[in-house]
This record gives sequence, structure tokens and C-alpha cells, in this order.
Amino acid sequence: MSKGWFFLSILIVFFLNTFSEACTTAIISGKATPDGRPLLWKHRDSDQKQNALRYFTDGKFPYIGLVNAKDTEGKEIWAGSNSAGFAIMNSASYNLKPAADSTKIKDREGELMKLALRNCRTLSDFERLLDTLPKPLGVESNFGVIDAEGGAAYYETDNFGYKKLDVNDPKIAPFGYLIHTNFSFTGRPDDGYGYIRYQAAEELFRKAAAANQLDARFILQRVSRSLKHALTGRDLTQNPPLSGGEFRFVTFRDFIPRRSTVSVVLVQGVKPGQNPDQTVLWTILGFPLTSVAFPLWVSAGNSLPAILTADASRTAPLCRASLKLKERCFPIKRGSGPNYLNLAAVLNRDGSGILQQILPFEEQIIQQAQKMIRLFEERGVREGEVKKFYRDTEIRIKDFMRARFKVNLEN
Repeated sequence: MSKGWFFLSILIVFFLNTFSEACTTAIISGKATPDGRPLLWKHRDSDQKQNALRYFTDGKFPYIGLVNAKDTEGKEIWAGSNSAGFAIMNSASYNLKPAADSTKIKDREGELMKLALRNCRTLSDFERLLDTLPKPLGVESNFGVIDAEGGAAYYETDNFGYKKLDVNDPKIAPFGYLIHTNFSFTGRPDDGYGYIRYQAAEELFRKAAAANQLDARFILQRVSRSLKHALTGRDLTQNPPLSGGEFRFVTFRDFIPRRSTVSVVLVQGVKPGQNPDQTVLWTILGFPLTSVAFPLWVSAGNSLPAILTADASRTAPLCRASLKLKERCFPIKRGSGPNYLNLAAVLNRDGSGILQQILPFEEQIIQQAQKMIRLFEERGVREGEVKKFYRDTEIRIKDFMRARFKVNLEN
């Protein structure tokens, strides 16, 4: 092999490993959560940096979907939940398609998830969809699904079929949860990506499950913001820099949050017999170390907060602001500089790090949302109260970003 072809092959491998859809995901059965409600989590890595939320009424069921902000027609959904309590997400798989599969059709995961949200109420509906769609499907993916009847499963899916992994089956998920990154358990052994991220998430989940703490707060604040590397054992929260004015650069690869992380979606489903209106979709829009979690209710209709939806610039204000703050975390643009995180900008001993300031503020939002969730469980979701919560929380986030970081969400 010539030197030119050798270096080209290295670049191709690096490109695929760094910029492809490389998500970390999980499904937690209601049997394993403190409140009995299932959870569906997608920590999205993508080269599509600008993400947004959108409300749709183009199918059998209204739904909220995570979209690429430039996708003005909403042709693809990358995670979402509908009014029937059906929710779906995915992680790309790189070890499912057999070598003999020469199918040229590919990258239709977003279209398939949109179709599912438009039409599916249950896991059985989704299975029927997979069975009846024309083949090849144009996918190689781990689809995660929950429904309002307690169903929770992964579908490791290629162009011509799928394998179902039932999260409620103790033989498959003995601790009540399953985690997927960018390989499939029924695929080729040792192929694919994300084994280090899988190990990091597994360690966190195992300890939380033992303490009965597998809840929305844990996933949003502890898992999607985890700074411990599973392979090296290095924990970036230990021995932090002295102050935010210091520069301390660390290699930032194979943590759960990555330079390519663009958003987080966590769907808090309902218990069997509970009204699907109670379903909550949480999002961290943008880079999770520089953004704030926001809860949404599909049952509140087309009233999504403006900071989460794409504006005339085809960007969502909160995502845009998050990316501005992210530049402080990765200030070196030349050469290999983007692979190095300035840890002092994220956390430090004087408490001025971006994440250190975000988490206490976000905790207030989580606590208020949890009060509403409990109240709605008693007397049903009140659309007017949700809209007021949206308005108030939106104002608080704008004020917080402006006061703490001098970032304006208005432009």
C-alpha cells in the first residue's frame, strides 16, 4: 500500500469515528425507576451541530421531535414522543449489516422514526411497521422504543430484519435497563464503536440501579455530563484547575459527552393505565456541558418555547447560545486543537466553570418541573399551566445566560 493510500485510510477511519452519528442511549423499564415510569434516553453525537425541537400534526398522532434545525420541512426525526405515549430514538450501529449486503440505500433512520411517531401507539405497531415496510429499509441502527402500556425494547435493525431485545425480560435486562452505543449485541463481535462509552454508562447505571436512583435527574445531570473516562479511569472532576482564568487542556475523546455531542433527549413515559398526556420529553439542546435541560409535554400542543425551536436563521436560540459557550471550552481551532478541552472553562476550584454554574440553576428547573409532574398525576395536565411554565422558564434561562455568561439568546 502506498503512503498516500495509507494516510487516506487513516483519515477515513478518523472521520467515521469522530463525525458519524455516534450516540449513547438507554432504555430503563418502569420496573427499575423510583416512580415506576419508563425512561428512554438519547445522548446525540452528530456533525449536525444545530438542533431544534418541533411540534408536528402531520400524522395519526401529534408529536414532538428532535430535528436538525436546517431541516425546515421536518423530514427526519432523531428522537421524539407522540400523544399516545409512544416514544422512539436510535443509535447508529456499525456491526449489523452482513458483508454480502451491497444495498446502496442508507441513512433512512430519521425518516423511519418520523413515520413511527406519526402512526404508532405500541411496540406491536412498530414491529408491524418494520415487518411491512418495503425492503431494503436503508437502516443499520438500534431503535429504542417505549409505549404507554409498559412496553420497552430495543430493535437491532438492518436492511432486511430486526432482533428485539425486551427490556422487561429479566433474562435480557436483569437490572431493568439496557444501554446501546454504536454496536449491536446481535451483530458481529468486536465490530462497531462506542465500547468505552458503553462501559462508562454501564458503571453509572449499575450503581444508580443499586441505590434506586435511575431517574430523570440522574441521567440528565450525572450521565450526560459525566467526565469520567471508563478506560483510563481518569475523572476530570478530581483535582480541577484553580480558576476559570487558567488554561488546562485535556484530551477529550471517548467520554459520554464528546466534542461532537449536539443534544440530549430523555422521554419520561407513563405507567400502564396512566394517561399518556403525562409523558414528559426533556431536552438539553446543544452541547450538554454548556446548555440547560428543559421539560416539554406533547399534550400542551403547539406551544413549544421559542428558544428551543428554529427561527429565521434556521437555528434554535438555546442551541446557538450553547455553541457560543462551547467555543470557550474548545478555544484552539488550528491543527488538532479541537480535540483538546480547556477544563478550566468547564469546572474549577473557584466554582466559576460553565457547568458548575449551570447545574444549580438547572436543578431549580428540575425541581419545579417535578412538582408539576406530581400535580398533573393527581388532576391531569393543564395546558395553561404548562404554557406559563414554558414562558417563565424561558425568561429565566435568557436572564441566566445573559447575566452569568454575557450570552444573549435574542440574537
